[in-house]
Amino acid sequence: MAPGNRSWGAVLLLAAMLPAACGSCGADGGPLEPFDALYASGVEAYYGGDFAGAARCLEQALRSRRELRAERLRCRRRCRGQVRLAALGAGPAGELPFFGALLRRAGCLRSCEEPRLGAASRHRAAEEVRSDFQRRVPYSYLQRAYIQLNKLEEAANAAHTFFMANPEHMEIQQDIENYKTTAGKVSLIDLEAKPHMEDYSAGVRHYDKEEYGLAITFLERALEGYYAEDEDCQIMCEGPQRFEEHEYLEYKAGLYEAIADHYMQVLACKHDCIRELATRSGRISPIENFLPLHYDYLQFAYYRVGDYVKALECARSYLLFHPDDEDVLENAAYYEGLLEGTVDPATIKPRKEAKALLHRHKLESHLLRVAAVGLGFTYTEPNYWKRYGARQDEHSVPSSISSEPEDGPRLSLTKKPTPKPDRELKEGGPLLYSDVKFVYNSQQLNGTQRVLLDNVISEEQCRELHRVASGIMLAGDGYRGKTSPHTPNERFEGATVLKALKYGYEGRVPLKSARLFYDISEKARRIVESYFMLNSTLYFSYTHLVCRTALSGQQERRNDLSHPIHADNCLLDPEANECWKEPPAYTFRDYSALLYMNADFEGGEFIFTEMDAKTVTASIKPKCGRMVSFSSGGENPHGVKAVTKGQRCAVALWFTLDPLYRELERIQADEVIAMLDQEHVGRSEMNINPKDEL
Repeated sequence: MAPGNRSWGAVLLLAAMLPAACGSCGADGGPLEPFDALYASGVEAYYGGDFAGAARCLEQALRSRRELRAERLRCRRRCRGQVRLAALGAGPAGELPFFGALLRRAGCLRSCEEPRLGAASRHRAAEEVRSDFQRRVPYSYLQRAYIQLNKLEEAANAAHTFFMANPEHMEIQQDIENYKTTAGKVSLIDLEAKPHMEDYSAGVRHYDKEEYGLAITFLERALEGYYAEDEDCQIMCEGPQRFEEHEYLEYKAGLYEAIADHYMQVLACKHDCIRELATRSGRISPIENFLPLHYDYLQFAYYRVGDYVKALECARSYLLFHPDDEDVLENAAYYEGLLEGTVDPATIKPRKEAKALLHRHKLESHLLRVAAVGLGFTYTEPNYWKRYGARQDEHSVPSSISSEPEDGPRLSLTKKPTPKPDRELKEGGPLLYSDVKFVYNSQQLNGTQRVLLDNVISEEQCRELHRVASGIMLAGDGYRGKTSPHTPNERFEGATVLKALKYGYEGRVPLKSARLFYDISEKARRIVESYFMLNSTLYFSYTHLVCRTALSGQQERRNDLSHPIHADNCLLDPEANECWKEPPAYTFRDYSALLYMNADFEGGEFIFTEMDAKTVTASIKPKCGRMVSFSSGGENPHGVKAVTKGQRCAVALWFTLDPLYRELERIQADEVIAMLDQEHVGRSEMNINPKDEL
């Protein structure tokens, strides 16, 4: 995100409260300076033109955040070792030893942390600031500051670090290419890289080159790093938790309820460390089957270097996670045969750390399920080790495997076959309405199941729809009230069909305008159903009238998107070139459409991309009556370029072929329309003034 993206309302407020001069980063010595205050000083210095001060403060902010985590880890480890939690005893006072140990550990933590960190309240950063650091926004500021200081290599590394977590920002990639040209050979170091993830990737690269010795070195180091990171993740989960359903000051739970509420938050965090450690920065989905993959690669690599004991050990470690994997079961049996007469295969066990992690994970899962039943704690257990048959996440299987004898070992990771569509894909059906104009089909839009149409609604209908939009839209509608859910540089507003009809019924907007919203969405549905030649009914999944408004003063040098690249029914993972059809994605959506209402704004082009979320395959400029429609899966990643001036409005429609996922509000809207169409419904009953129909 470029410096023009001020996604940091809390940072602005904090900067205004700072007594320090522009570019000042706090005094040396004393407790660790809070990273949010340093960040605010860096941002303030940047916009004040003090680029040296900005770079200094931003570097210190990043360092402070790392040191904060390191100090908390150190103290929590130390106090774990010094104060063991006692077991509960019998009798009325049996719980006192346990709570006594709990109090001593809490005291230990405070006395350990305060000399270096100061009061705990100093480091409670606002959610907006934490989000900025998670998305690596400080590196975007650093990049621009380094450019002004003519530190091109540092700027290139900052840009690369930011880009690794924000692959949808196409402009930052262009910046990196420019650095390669102007700065010569640059190393492009990811300054926030996870070592265990880097080692895993290096190990797989060596494996693909059949450099099995090097592959083993890096994969073993990746495992060592993984288990160390897992321990750190577990410890960090013991920090403060947020309770979305409770206002802390008004929370009146009893002792055990309060402890249970907090502990379930901690336990869920710990249980999810497996997903956290398997997810690359900036990605939504983890690398599928990540931890077991290490053992699967290793079992085959050890076989190839002739270490059959290690090969069997790793195969049995993998089978802890997938005891029914036929390929690895066969491999294990094969390795046992190779060891006959030299080593007793029964003495070769799965690795202890894998067994211990899996045992702990199962206990955590059991406790979370118990809490879900007994305490009303909402929890759904993810499949952390999910794999699709013999699917390999991201790397091709070395060709040498196919030359192995039939009775030899096999790697269980073969390429996932391209999924077959659950229906025959067609397009080119009739558009049903004589005024609708065909513009481009899938081939002309460089994709699959895409169409661009014009004149779906008239200029007068666009104006009327815009008028009703101004009277019914709410900021953040559809996104839990978040006024800028996709980018902090635009205000997002929306409204549903049912809300429009409700306002029309109450006389707050003209009823005919509210009815127009309903009618044109039905027109769009019929066109999509007909053009794509669907042999079953297409139902509404969600209908939303949306406007995006560029916020003044926040458009200079923007390089983010109005809506990041995504797919509508799966979680796009550009790094793995995959789209995971799993929650929280709306997996039931089958087709999407966007019907535009205006063109009097700057930017806001709709774009299709490849699955890398970078390569644009088609760009569409909105205008009144233009509609783009497409299938909702990973074959159609798309997004919206920044709206840099004015307001961009459209009717967004998502459809499903499954009647179980019909939009409830649409069903209610159908009932309202049916009621309005009845001859016996009088004006007085509808509470509609005659002027509303003018």
